[in-house]
Amino acid sequence: MSIRLISISHKTAPLEVRELFAFTKEKQAELGRILREEGGAAESVIIATCNRTEIYTYFDAAQDKKKNVFTRLQELILRESGAVAVKEDVSDYLRFYQDRKAVNHLFSVTAGLDSMVVGEDQILGQVKHALELAQEAGNSGKYLNTLFRYAVTCSKKIKTDTDLSKTSVSTATLAVKAAEEAFGGSLEGKNVMVIGGTGQIGGIVLKNLYSLKGLNIYSTIRNVTMTHDAHIKSETNTLIDYKDRYDYVDQMDVIISATASPHYTLTGTRVKEHMKTDKIRVFVDLAVPVDIEESIAEFPRTFFYNMDDFEELAEANNKAKKEAVCQAGEILTEYEEDFMRWMIFQQGVPRMQEVKHWMEEEAEKKGFGKAIDKLFYRIRENASPEELEAFVENLREPGK
Repeated sequence: MSIRLISISHKTAPLEVRELFAFTKEKQAELGRILREEGGAAESVIIATCNRTEIYTYFDAAQDKKKNVFTRLQELILRESGAVAVKEDVSDYLRFYQDRKAVNHLFSVTAGLDSMVVGEDQILGQVKHALELAQEAGNSGKYLNTLFRYAVTCSKKIKTDTDLSKTSVSTATLAVKAAEEAFGGSLEGKNVMVIGGTGQIGGIVLKNLYSLKGLNIYSTIRNVTMTHDAHIKSETNTLIDYKDRYDYVDQMDVIISATASPHYTLTGTRVKEHMKTDKIRVFVDLAVPVDIEESIAEFPRTFFYNMDDFEELAEANNKAKKEAVCQAGEILTEYEEDFMRWMIFQQGVPRMQEVKHWMEEEAEKKGFGKAIDKLFYRIRENASPEELEAFVENLREPGK
């Protein structure tokens, strides 16, 4: 019985590889089902964000004893993503974790310790959402439900008891910072368009923009007359129909796109057709797969950023949080050990019930004291010296 994880993240894979595994909600549910039905997993949860895709699975004893478990999972994941047809060496970017290492990885991810921007907040919501999707699809069960609950609780404890998230920074806030730096440190008087403001990341971008003074915000929406979304409703925000976005390109100084669209929200050819004014412009692509065609980066007086470009900006933030990371690590270890104890105990319940039944039978024959002695001798004969030492160390006089 074990927890298995296959991970593709910003730490090991470039954007062009990560976007191959940017599964939609529907595809996450379908892949989870396939991992259970064809891969033999008892449970599965898939986290898919801008910077990572992680597939967590739990195998019961019968399936876990079979050979090449990771190989089976990898084959299914690559088949369903279609990644091999695009990039032959895509397997080089996969990372594999099992049991304690998989648990540690999830806890680190959920707390923002494994993020491009250490301590960022949005990953916690994404992890919770991943579990909800798996539960709705019937892909998650007792073990992964509990694992993710421990990870979320641990993350909240870290955010409360350390300075890791006191200054909340994410790729969304870095996007605004990058745009400010392109204009000498301020966006005052600038026109900024956000494509995808109703989404999670786009909503964070808008909130950051609302905190700035003197800029004009434009946000695209599929149906302007029907929206009531709090993220995009603001006196400083002009709502424009998504299909009219190119008509506003020329007057914009900054365009930030963060959608879950499977196609470009802005193509180089159409942007070039609508750019009439000669001025500095900033394009920021926060989507995976990408929203903005990269050829736009070649236009004169244009700054272009995508997810891979934020690593340098994130580095300074990460260095400043080193002490908080150490404190977070101590909390993480505590919760990680709590979960491992829970899982080992749960998995051992059937065996403990067998031992209990055996002891009851022995007690009937020879008395309870003899049954206890026999149990201790069985442990002595079957345990390794290290296991026996740990057992004896954990024997405590009742009440102490």
